[in-house]
Amino acid sequence: MRALLILLVVVGLLAAVGGWLLTEPRRADAAAILAGDGDAANGRLIFIAGGCASCHSMPNQPDGLLLGGGLGIESPFGTFTVPNISPDPRAGIGAWSEEQFVTALTKGVSPANEHYFPAFPYIAYRRAAPADLRDLFAYLKTLPPSANAPPGHDLAFPFSVRRGVGIWKQLHMKDAPPLDPGTGDPLARGRYLVEALGHCAECHSPRDITGGIVASRRYGGGPSPDGKGRMPNITPGQGGISDWSEDDIAFALADGTTPDGDVLGGDMARVVKNTAQLPEDDRRAIAVYLKSLPPVDDAPAAAR
Repeated sequence: MRALLILLVVVGLLAAVGGWLLTEPRRADAAAILAGDGDAANGRLIFIAGGCASCHSMPNQPDGLLLGGGLGIESPFGTFTVPNISPDPRAGIGAWSEEQFVTALTKGVSPANEHYFPAFPYIAYRRAAPADLRDLFAYLKTLPPSANAPPGHDLAFPFSVRRGVGIWKQLHMKDAPPLDPGTGDPLARGRYLVEALGHCAECHSPRDITGGIVASRRYGGGPSPDGKGRMPNITPGQGGISDWSEDDIAFALADGTTPDGDVLGGDMARVVKNTAQLPEDDRRAIAVYLKSLPPVDDAPAAAR
């Protein structure tokens, strides 16, 4: 019995150490951190395509570029509060190095070496080109600082344990190289805008019990992240955008009007505020890529 007890203790310790090592936060790859000054003009385009202002601008104030955070995002796990990413050196990211910024966007790890919760869509942003990340950081430095200090997240246990996010990353965040920005190729450009910067799959796909996207129904629509209503199917499948032309999609992204004369509302209204500022060629590229997706038919009403 004594030998068995010792064995169980040893096995338990080894499991604890293994779990700790397995969930260790990882820093950005050296290849993702480029030397030299970034191009703030291109960084503005990346900022718009990534929808940064939709979440990080301060609620109830007119300046969409005052990125003091504070927006509460409800979810079945609790409420996530969006942080300050303005250039303020204390409340925001003004004191961050480029390595810390790139680590946050590509690894989901904070300067304090803690996991960010995946409500921050780094699983998509990690596919962005290193030059675009550098340019985005350069652009953020040009924006007005905000001293706003948003409260922390309000999450139920055990979801509040950041170290546990390391397990989620092991399941759903396998190594993936940056995508080609696709300049000059509408299909490749559309893929880059949708998959990396626009992170469209994060809302428009159903998730399994572990919180990972169901690959076979990617972009096929699913419950809204806040648990209220559904996000629509945006594939060419039945119930999706099969009847939409590329012109229809590009126009909706510019004007918010659907082919049947309805208006895109809810969270998508905030998205359109961003896509309306993109070059027309980029909206067209998004349309080309969405029409190329494998069709996913809407699930029967009973299953939904």
